[in-house]
Amino acid sequence: MALTNVKEIFTKMPEVFNPSAAQGLDAVFQFEITGDDGGNWSIIIKEGTCEIQEGTHDSPTVTLTMSGETWLGMVNKETNGMQAFMSGQLKASGDIMLAQRIEQLFPL
Repeated sequence: MALTNVKEIFTKMPEVFNPSAAQGLDAVFQFEITGDDGGNWSIIIKEGTCEIQEGTHDSPTVTLTMSGETWLGMVNKETNGMQAFMSGQLKASGDIMLAQRIEQLFPL
């Protein structure tokens, strides 16, 4: 079933979090989702745990900025993250290699 609400995705992410994929990872992912369904969320991963907070983090490891439409497309496997990045639909700053681990960390 396709996810259709940005906030719903961030609410569901702790339920699908894969702690084994997070071994040795200490990072903060900052999501800046634009558009009507948008908002800011930070995901703090430390010692195999995951905490999601609405709002912005002071020092994220990686920041991902995209529209709600792009984020929904990526989560629902309709949009490829690398293609979104290369086409400018997804902007990343900080440790962009870390962004590639999102699918393993959160198999939605």
